[in-house]
Amino acid sequence: MMHIFLAENRAELERRCRDKVAKRPMRFSTEMQLREGIPIFLDQLIRTLKAEEAGKVAQSLAISGSSDGIAPGTSELACSATTHGGQLLTLGYSVSQVVHDYGDLCQAVSDLAVALDEQFAVEEFRTLNRCLDNGIAEAVSEFTQRRDMLIADEQALALSQRIGYFAHELRNHLSTAGLAVAALKQSGMGVAGATGAVLDRSLVGLRTLIDRSLAEVRVEAGLNLQRSVFFLNNFIAELHYSASLEADLLRCTLIVEEVDPLLQLDVDQDLLLSAVGNLLQNAFKFSAPNGTVVLRAYARGGRIRIEVEDNGAGLTPEAADGMFLPFTQGGANKTGLGLGLSIARRSVESNAGTLSVESVPGHGCVFIIDLPRYAAAGFAS
Repeated sequence: MMHIFLAENRAELERRCRDKVAKRPMRFSTEMQLREGIPIFLDQLIRTLKAEEAGKVAQSLAISGSSDGIAPGTSELACSATTHGGQLLTLGYSVSQVVHDYGDLCQAVSDLAVALDEQFAVEEFRTLNRCLDNGIAEAVSEFTQRRDMLIADEQALALSQRIGYFAHELRNHLSTAGLAVAALKQSGMGVAGATGAVLDRSLVGLRTLIDRSLAEVRVEAGLNLQRSVFFLNNFIAELHYSASLEADLLRCTLIVEEVDPLLQLDVDQDLLLSAVGNLLQNAFKFSAPNGTVVLRAYARGGRIRIEVEDNGAGLTPEAADGMFLPFTQGGANKTGLGLGLSIARRSVESNAGTLSVESVPGHGCVFIIDLPRYAAAGFAS
């Protein structure tokens, strides 16, 4: 009888299951993992087998449930399996570990039965398989449901933080702009003085914040790219015009190198504008006092490279590795959200390009956008 075999060899079966768990990676706490798992499952399996041997079908189903999945979660086995699945999630295990836990017992029973030359009836194996199926189904269902809830909570928290940061920065820019306008009205001064510069700085900040947010929304939502073919020199000229105001406000020198007038790109221009604009803003922010930022664009084989170089403090290799992560700021200036470079990289990658950084501490950074070069029909590169 299988239930006699299980009862007599219970300690050995539990030991074998523990050994299997201990051999796997991510074994945080075997004792806690098995507390609501194998021991209780073995007890329920033994009682189920006894009830079926005595012809007590209703009692058997109350313990371990039916094989057709009707009224899930109402049996003793379902309740304990639910607890076990939830505990495995808390311990940091994957859903495959949930399945392995029950498979371990099945393998342990089979191996020990072979070693002891024990024979079981076909109906007993069917009962074992039914209990295993129900245990796995309930444990996996609970594990998945709780994991999905945790993911949803984490996403909601991340979204709330981003909205909060965005609103805080937006309010700061608007507040500064409002104070500047009020001061201009009261004093009757023109907009060419220091107060006008404050107003300009706030408006540039608002424009940058909105452009960056729009680009992030498009990238996150996976919206279709609005690709177009355009000349690289015109694109750089547009950037030069818009970036000059910010450079002047931050007392930086912006140098834009001449671009080959024949070079063309076929990308989403708005996303690329946002990406390069973020790199320029970052360069102005972290350049040395009265520093210099260089913008250059050129062809290298079948690729186009757009580079933004500053003469700031530069980055250590460790800081450069994490520079493109959201909410990361590598320098002493901690203003802003730390989202610009993360959004810039995703905008570039959505256009089949790459964004990287080269830096030597004390000698500034060079951010490099690498994109496919567009070759017009009949044009040989």
